[in-house]
Amino acid sequence: MMPFEVFRDDWGVPHVRASDEPALAYGQGWVTARDRTWQVQTDRWRAEGRLAEHIGDGGIAWDVVAHRLRLPDLAQRAYAALGDEDRAWVDAYTAGVDAGLASAPRPVEVDELDRVLGGTTPDDPWPAWAPLGVFLVAHALFSTFPRVLWHDHVVRSARASGHAGLADVDPLELVRLLDPAADGPTSGSNAWALHGTRTGSGMPLLAGDPHRVLELPGPYQQIRLACPEYDVLGLAFPGVPGLPHFGHTGTAAWGITNAAAHAAELYREMLLRDDDGWQAFGPHGVEPVTATTVHVRVRGGEPLTVEALETARGPVVVRGMPPGRPVDQDGVVTGALPRAGLEEARSVRLQAHVDADLGLACLRPLLRARTAHDVAAALTGWVDPVNRVLAADSGGTVLTFDAGRVADRAPHDRLLSLRAWDPAHAPRPWRTLAVPREVTDVAVDANERPAGADRDHGSVYAPDRAARIAHLLAGRPVWRVADMGDVHGDTHWAGAGRLLRHTAGLDGLSPAAAAVRDRLLAWDLRMDASSVEAALLADLRAVLVTRLVEEPAVRALGAPHVAGPAFDAWFGLRGRVGAALPALLDRADLGVDGPAHVRAALEEVAVRADGSTWGARHTVLPAHVLADVPGAAVPVVPALPLGGDQDTVRCTGTVPGMTDGAFRGSVARWVWDLQDRSRSRWGVPFGSSSGDPRSPHFADQHPTWAVAGTVEVVTDWASLTPEPLPTGVGE
Repeated sequence: MMPFEVFRDDWGVPHVRASDEPALAYGQGWVTARDRTWQVQTDRWRAEGRLAEHIGDGGIAWDVVAHRLRLPDLAQRAYAALGDEDRAWVDAYTAGVDAGLASAPRPVEVDELDRVLGGTTPDDPWPAWAPLGVFLVAHALFSTFPRVLWHDHVVRSARASGHAGLADVDPLELVRLLDPAADGPTSGSNAWALHGTRTGSGMPLLAGDPHRVLELPGPYQQIRLACPEYDVLGLAFPGVPGLPHFGHTGTAAWGITNAAAHAAELYREMLLRDDDGWQAFGPHGVEPVTATTVHVRVRGGEPLTVEALETARGPVVVRGMPPGRPVDQDGVVTGALPRAGLEEARSVRLQAHVDADLGLACLRPLLRARTAHDVAAALTGWVDPVNRVLAADSGGTVLTFDAGRVADRAPHDRLLSLRAWDPAHAPRPWRTLAVPREVTDVAVDANERPAGADRDHGSVYAPDRAARIAHLLAGRPVWRVADMGDVHGDTHWAGAGRLLRHTAGLDGLSPAAAAVRDRLLAWDLRMDASSVEAALLADLRAVLVTRLVEEPAVRALGAPHVAGPAFDAWFGLRGRVGAALPALLDRADLGVDGPAHVRAALEEVAVRADGSTWGARHTVLPAHVLADVPGAAVPVVPALPLGGDQDTVRCTGTVPGMTDGAFRGSVARWVWDLQDRSRSRWGVPFGSSSGDPRSPHFADQHPTWAVAGTVEVVTDWASLTPEPLPTGVGE
């Protein structure tokens, strides 16, 4: 046991205090295991590729990907490569997690699993490397490689469709058409910084919100960590020590967004199996392939055997693609390749896998940062995902910079998979990043295409949020903490205007349909919860998606993919069509009669219009592990009306044509005041505690989050309530 104390504010947020850093790490692990018991257990199972062992068939898809990507092996190698002090820090955290789990009440979710699946699966202590595995779980699919898998699928499906229009479209143009924004299933965020010349206090303000899948419980944990060396508050990943993404040390603060960078590289592999095992075709001929067999236990089912292959490029994530087409998707003639046992596959070159480094050595220096330049120095070792960082300090400095290891590829090589056998596509050293730049007015990061080539690391960027935030910030000369909610809560959607341009000037409409069209054209494009027009726009979009997915050219892209069910979200055709609607309506060359579709959609919307508001059906639709277990009762949160949409600043993303429920969005909101940390604010979608509905903090922040609000940060220890610890804990 290591001595520590825990205090709570009115929202149940833990403030952990200890006499030294190891004891503080132990205390963070302990309180996290107590507050987020179910969450840290499931993420540990994911990290080990043992989810199916506990939840049955619903965990198989993840376990297969985890072992194919060799995540457990990578976490162990990265743990072994840590320096002594960093490893001791992780060990103290892990010991705290084990102690917290040993004394925590049994999660209701575990009882539910036992009820539905029968029996029980006892848990063993956390392995020493588990926090690194949990860190990987949080980021493994936050990369661009699932998007490139989708791109590959689009081109392969188009070439196999026999559709003349599709066959005539350049592959890169086709990919850009079907992937117009960077907001996929997991990506996206907002962040902005105001120099002291633009604030009421004369000191910088930072604010923002990360966008991820809305999971219950949420992916971020509000927490404060204090010892003689530092006193930091921010948002942690439950199961990982420190505060990797968002924090305030009192004199320095930081926040990140996803840089939408092409970092992890996807490779086309030609694999050959013979009597000696697996081989791959590399740039210099046939190469050996490492093969590992993993046995996955499945609760209530038969064990599964996973064969994990690794080429010189990296782990093989997709298997079983038919090889030997005379002309490949990117025009490269490969010939028939008639050799028996040949198959095409996809491997991934992950930054962390190449260097056995997750960047965890950044986290302790980050907690010690006293200036914005200290933040930048701490993050020079950051690995993945590649982030844009805003940092500021109480001396008035504001910095903007990128952090991570980026693949050094030309823009045209970032959209499709690379050829393993082509010397031009051989792995290269990581790209050198630009030095931090000082901000003297305003800086905005929202996954937009950067203005400078030195920060343009990706291929597909979000179109609207950054411009909208910049417009809002320009509209007021002086900003204060209390004003940040006006930005967090903004619901204006420029994309609606691009869609509605297709309705202007249409003739032959019925009076009712013309009235709907005219009402929408007069609308202010705000997806407010109280807006009837926003509901009409959502209806119009949904009808158009339903119609367009039946177009032969579009339907061809819905052919079954071979990436596996863990990647289904990236291949969802309705979501892809919904994002690309305005552009698709202009593609007469693909057989799409845009005006006819819009005319018919307006008529259908007019018939079913009932005067309901957007918020009446736009409510949160959180993901939960138990949803993958047939017959299990899933905890629910209040269905409060929400404003916003997929690419509004107030992100509450839907799948048009399937659901108006928000499945992804702001998984936290934060405002860091560099003049006085106690005036800062933060918030999460549900509450500070676990997903247990019995907890008073299960969903107590949810009403505030639903209106894009935040709650106060409390820093005065005298205003906090000490938490009595069980006998022997904290002594």
